[in-house]
Amino acid sequence: MSEKILLIEDDLEMQALIKEYLTNYDFEVVAIDKPKEALAYVKAHSQEIQLIVLDLMLPQMDGFDVCKALRALNEEVYIIISSARNELSDKILGYGLGADDYLAKPYEPRELVLKINSALRRTLKSKKKIGDFEIDEEKMQIALEGYALDLTKIEFDLLHLLLSHPGKVFSRETLFNAINGIGYSSKDRTVDMHVSNLRAKLGDDSKNPKYIKSVWGVGYQLVH
Repeated sequence: MSEKILLIEDDLEMQALIKEYLTNYDFEVVAIDKPKEALAYVKAHSQEIQLIVLDLMLPQMDGFDVCKALRALNEEVYIIISSARNELSDKILGYGLGADDYLAKPYEPRELVLKINSALRRTLKSKKKIGDFEIDEEKMQIALEGYALDLTKIEFDLLHLLLSHPGKVFSRETLFNAINGIGYSSKDRTVDMHVSNLRAKLGDDSKNPKYIKSVWGVGYQLVH
């Protein structure tokens, strides 16, 4: 599946040129010339977009306000500002409002492709897809079916370990040492407590588990 890029550009000639060029590099490009329509699109399709190319000289709204609104709608999407406004103050403001990169016009379309490829490599490198889960190791976040889970650090470490070894049975001692350090006691129910909390956040039923299975007398494993 090709990566989806949102291009917000009101110069229709420039928009068509960039869209055609990026499409030739197997990107899926959604091009919108009106910022309010672009914001509505991001709101409806936030999880589908990997990267946004944003022009600053737009109708309806100031480009910097659009950048701020985009970042508020999606904290993770990579934003490249593409603009003829090339003053240092503009770049500083753009980065401060959530942009990840700034490309001054005029530029060769190939330079934009290089920046996009570099951004996607960095973004996707820290992410792993395992079944219904997506792990972002850099941000220490795990999403289930596209929705970010509100996990404590211990819950993240515990689920990350299970997800990284689907089907492997982990003893309570191994899990305890992994999340708390050495010092496990067979009477300690800490691991069971964290697993119970984790199951609640996953909507998992211990009697008919979809994700975390209890292995009687031993510990737990990820259902695969």
